[in-house]
Amino acid sequence: MQTFTAHDGTRLACHVRGEGDPLVVLPGGPMRASSYLGDLGGLAAHRRLVLLDLRGTGDSAVPEDPATYRCDRLVADVEALREHLGLARMDLLAHSAGGSLALLYAARHPERVSRLVLVAATPWALDMPATPEDRLRAALLRADEPWFDEAIGPFRAWLAGTGEFDPVFVPFFYGRWDDTARAHDALADKESNDEAGGVFLSPEAFDPPATRAALARCPAPVLVLAGERDGGPAPELACRCADVFPHAELAVQPGAGHYPWLDDPRWFARRVAAFLGQN
Repeated sequence: MQTFTAHDGTRLACHVRGEGDPLVVLPGGPMRASSYLGDLGGLAAHRRLVLLDLRGTGDSAVPEDPATYRCDRLVADVEALREHLGLARMDLLAHSAGGSLALLYAARHPERVSRLVLVAATPWALDMPATPEDRLRAALLRADEPWFDEAIGPFRAWLAGTGEFDPVFVPFFYGRWDDTARAHDALADKESNDEAGGVFLSPEAFDPPATRAALARCPAPVLVLAGERDGGPAPELACRCADVFPHAELAVQPGAGHYPWLDDPRWFARRVAAFLGQN
């Protein structure tokens, strides 16, 4: 673990795994400690992963001002990490909610991003939320799973706003509901800062038209990777996100859910490493 100081004095932590050229990694959640990312399916064998614990999560300190949990305010922490690493430009990978943070960073500091990978990234920063229809359509692909009949009713209620989040439908977020997925999900509550997550998504954090305009001029190559079985984002939404950039490609991982490096680690690591290794 390495520590460094944000511009407002908050102590932040990052975890380094693997060897080689650095790849800065932003976690999702929103506001979940980076430990849930593991080594990204073995991607650490190809790159030196620098996984940031966002303020108030993992080994990073709680800030004095809770308003700094806002997604747009966290851009300064990403920039502070770049400065700490001494990089003129950096390759950047972001998962899920972290994708919106990466979008805002690339919009504000396009000259600092050499390559960008968005993994199962819901682009709230572009006013492109995953819809209930997207999520239900993906869920219905799982009708042959043994847990489906018990899960689908509570899931429909949650999507309709008439029911609470229920652990019974967590399997819909994974491409395979196996022991690996169960162990991964079991740590979610401990790793997450839910209060900070609510601030992260403050509407004031986002200016979609301005972000779109900035990203339309972003020179960096972009890989938008979606899971075939993920409803948030569904592959169609990921495609719309890719269309915002002038130099983007879409990859849909077969059979994968919201955590594609768990569903098929080898496929995931090879696809991302191949993109990052392009000249």
